[in-house]
Amino acid sequence: MYIAITPQQLGNNHRGSAGDFVKYLEKENEGKSPEDRELFFNQRENDIEAERVIAEIDTNTGKLSKRDPKFYSIMVSPSQAELKHIGDDPEKLKQYTRELMKRYAASFYRDNEVTVKDVLYFAKLERERTYSEKDKAVKENQVYASKILELHHQVRAVHRGEAQGDIAKLEERIQALEREAPHKLNGRRIVPGMAKEGKQSHIHIIVSRKDVTNSHSLSPGSKFRTSETILNGEKVKQGFDRDKFYRAAEKTFDTKFGYRRNFVETYHARNLLDKDPKRFFATLLGLPVNEKQAAKELLFKAGVKVPSIPTNTAQLAYKALMQLKKGIGKAMESGSIGI
Repeated sequence: MYIAITPQQLGNNHRGSAGDFVKYLEKENEGKSPEDRELFFNQRENDIEAERVIAEIDTNTGKLSKRDPKFYSIMVSPSQAELKHIGDDPEKLKQYTRELMKRYAASFYRDNEVTVKDVLYFAKLERERTYSEKDKAVKENQVYASKILELHHQVRAVHRGEAQGDIAKLEERIQALEREAPHKLNGRRIVPGMAKEGKQSHIHIIVSRKDVTNSHSLSPGSKFRTSETILNGEKVKQGFDRDKFYRAAEKTFDTKFGYRRNFVETYHARNLLDKDPKRFFATLLGLPVNEKQAAKELLFKAGVKVPSIPTNTAQLAYKALMQLKKGIGKAMESGSIGI
């Protein structure tokens, strides 16, 4: 499970509407008939139109300055293994989202308990995901893409009479580079914008910075988990515990759907890899044989070179350790494994 919380992105200010983000979330509905469109949902309702989402988020901004985000985006991206476990069932993903938002509310540190009834949010299920410039396959194909682009420029220049050359040989070289590119999907070189293979269901949540009464700020972007400050002469609690939220997100999925999570899929493992990689690998090596084998299979599917995983603590040389940490870290960040 990979979960990311990001503030509204509008350059140096936050004066704009939520419309652009909602329009982005509507991309999978383009060209579909009304009955086939995927609409928004919240804690109590389904089939919510985009216009309502924009209106409610845009008008729930009381006392926010132009420097304050009006909303936050939460992306919930289950791994292939998690999606397989629930049969890639959209209704189960929606059920999970509603339980997740209860944990989101409970992660705020306030004088009065925050519940999901206080949170103004809308969520949308997406079934597709496309490759971007950040993906490993695109990055490793880039050297070939650059050469192919340059050859296409040469072909066009010859056609226009601006240069001399053998077009047939240039096109032959283009085809050779296409074949040599290391990452392909259905015989085609992987490029940005190409749809990814396999189950890709994920949830986008747009959540207001203000509570449903438009009176109190609920910012998951707080620098503090738990803090107290003086406001109008009174001590008040503030903060958002992301660590608590991420752990609860994982536990909620596992409990609700009976999912047996391997060590390398856990939030604990992600933290351990970041803060104490040697201990991470020592823990991995100490797993029971069947769990260790399952862990290696998960890492292999995520693109980590399994043979490079040390078989004993004596092999944990610093350089090799850092290289392996980098590979596993990228796999976790991509949503292939971990949270």
